[in-house]
Amino acid sequence: MRGAFSLRTVRKKVLLLSKLAGAALIASYILSAGLPVSEDASFLIWLGFVSLLVVGIDLLMGRFITRPLARLNASAKRMAGLDFSAPCDLASTDEFGELSASLNTMAENLQQALARLEGALDERRELVDSLSHEMKTPLGIIRAYAEGLQDETDEAKKQKYARIIVSETERMNGLIVTLLDLSALESGAARLNVTRFDFVELAETVAGRLLLDAPGTDFALDYALPEGAVYVRADRRRMEQALGNLLVNARKNVRPGGTLRLEVAAQGGALHVSVFNQGRQIPQEELPRIWTKFYRDSGASYSGSGLGLSITAQILSMHHMPYGAENREDGVRFYFSLPIAEGAF
Repeated sequence: MRGAFSLRTVRKKVLLLSKLAGAALIASYILSAGLPVSEDASFLIWLGFVSLLVVGIDLLMGRFITRPLARLNASAKRMAGLDFSAPCDLASTDEFGELSASLNTMAENLQQALARLEGALDERRELVDSLSHEMKTPLGIIRAYAEGLQDETDEAKKQKYARIIVSETERMNGLIVTLLDLSALESGAARLNVTRFDFVELAETVAGRLLLDAPGTDFALDYALPEGAVYVRADRRRMEQALGNLLVNARKNVRPGGTLRLEVAAQGGALHVSVFNQGRQIPQEELPRIWTKFYRDSGASYSGSGLGLSITAQILSMHHMPYGAENREDGVRFYFSLPIAEGAF
């Protein structure tokens, strides 16, 4: 019964005010007509009461309707101008209160969306700047050797110039393909194809292809893998890509004659993967930045696209797998973990 008489809607408030006003008019007329005064005086008394009633109704309507609408309108105008600094503070249990809460929720969502958009635009500008910088070197080399090819008469030099042009073209193509792949991962356009597979066999295959008998190898390979198969559920191709990027990164950074160690261990229902290379440490303040696009260690002695670790981080994040990197006393260790599939052994 209490809900039937509550004033939780504007309609009920207006109806109540109109009924009270009507009752007051009738009551005031009866009272003024019964006073021991002349008819004209009685009318003037009733007219004065009606005037007070109109003023009172106007004040109540202003409190219940006009002022809330004015505050809602002011808040909506601020939000239309993308000013979300002052939320609408209208506290009411009727529709105006609900509208105020909805406006504040909309303002919060818009503010978050604008922040994400600004971040995406900043990232896009940074990407364009970085890509422009990356393209300048191979384009400059291609132009220089193409101009040299026009005037060169020595056939051996022509062949050399042509090989360099082809190599730099392939480098540019690889960079563009890698960027498109990373963009697809970040935007969600690339979906994971999750299957059940033996991760130990995958690790052996990737390590064998990238580390064993690699040209220019000057390091000792050390590895520790489970003796039997251990099955996981993930995107096999993407996990091969992520592990391969970590191994290539370690191969580039291992010092001459140093050790590159791959460890895969099953423990606590998870498979823990670690790639370590002996060599110079990463400055501690730069460790959080190594997963960003186009990051390069300023002290590294090799060149690369700076996209491998970024792609690895994106792949592991899409799988909800914890990952990281840490400096060790004589090198750097990269690691990640993935859950073992049921009945995997």
